[in-house]
Amino acid sequence: MSFVYENLMGGKKGLTGFLILAALILVVFPVCLDLFRLNLVGKYLTYAFAAVSLVLLWGYGGTLSLGQGIFFGLGGYAMAMFLKLEASSPENTAIQSTPGIPDFMDWNQLTELPWFWVPFNSLTFTILAILIVPTVFAYVIGAAMFKRRVGGVYFAIITQVVAVILTVLIVGQQGFTGGINGITDLRTLNGWDITSDSAKYIFYFLNCFLLLGVIMLGRFILTSKFGRLLLAMRDKEDRVRFSGYDVSNFKIFIFCIAALMSAIGGAMFTLQVGFMSPSFVGIVPSIEMVIFCAIGGRMSLIGAVYGTLLINFGKTAFSESFPQLWLFLMGGLFIAVVMFFPNGLAGIWQDYGHHLTTRLQRAKKWLLLKFGAQPKTLAEDAS
Repeated sequence: MSFVYENLMGGKKGLTGFLILAALILVVFPVCLDLFRLNLVGKYLTYAFAAVSLVLLWGYGGTLSLGQGIFFGLGGYAMAMFLKLEASSPENTAIQSTPGIPDFMDWNQLTELPWFWVPFNSLTFTILAILIVPTVFAYVIGAAMFKRRVGGVYFAIITQVVAVILTVLIVGQQGFTGGINGITDLRTLNGWDITSDSAKYIFYFLNCFLLLGVIMLGRFILTSKFGRLLLAMRDKEDRVRFSGYDVSNFKIFIFCIAALMSAIGGAMFTLQVGFMSPSFVGIVPSIEMVIFCAIGGRMSLIGAVYGTLLINFGKTAFSESFPQLWLFLMGGLFIAVVMFFPNGLAGIWQDYGHHLTTRLQRAKKWLLLKFGAQPKTLAEDAS
């Protein structure tokens, strides 16, 4: 129990924050929101996987990645490929020139399924691909950069360039990827209708439990010796290196963990929303994920979730009235947070929350004195 309490929940303070978040997304939102709005919240929470991963990578590891959309997209495309193959059975595609292949392949005059699509007929392979492919890709990028001590702004720019390259590749290879439209018309998962209301509720709760699990994994990493080394590397990398540790391996490891978390979010996005496109892979979504993390607090796993929800709720509400101005507002909000509240929402609570806590404690004492002592006095008088 002590292991769970201290390492997975982060002690009394961490457990309180975790339970409040769990109650909010598992009880309050499902009770108070209709299915359409709840599905929107589920979509927002898929972005929170990437925001939480950036807390580990950027907040504690000191490595800013502007390419988390890469891994979010890889996970999403892997799931979309499986769902698209199931929706492209010979019976469903009988009107095509080549039945049994996705419709966009038929439009681009492909006559057979490409070899790298074939394994995605298996759900087991797809789940493994969601977990392994982004992690391996992150390892290749990380090893190429960190082993040569490339970091800081140079690493951020390189990850941004990789996101651009991947986006261009997806758009350009329309016959294999669906191009700019992405992979759409996803209907069933092993014969189960994923567009039904019951499926949307199930995917929402599955998404929530996976997110809470990712937060617990992050807490475990941060409370371990590796977590303390992450902070040491962020503040005094040379000292850690001179102490005999291989800093590059630690950076590669946390980069791979961050990629894995983002990929899970991408796969859940495909299930929640029902499609995947290159618009969720490139520079803009990657920068938005950084903003989610910064607004919530780049040193707080739970704060990153609140930051994601706040920004996306604001985006939905504001863009309905001023769709062209939303990006300017989000950019201005990011600049304001960096300048005045560098630790985000979590930092504001840490700096000023004790005033509210003190007042609540005083109110509790006053209520106890006023209502708790009175019955005792009456009982004594009666005797």
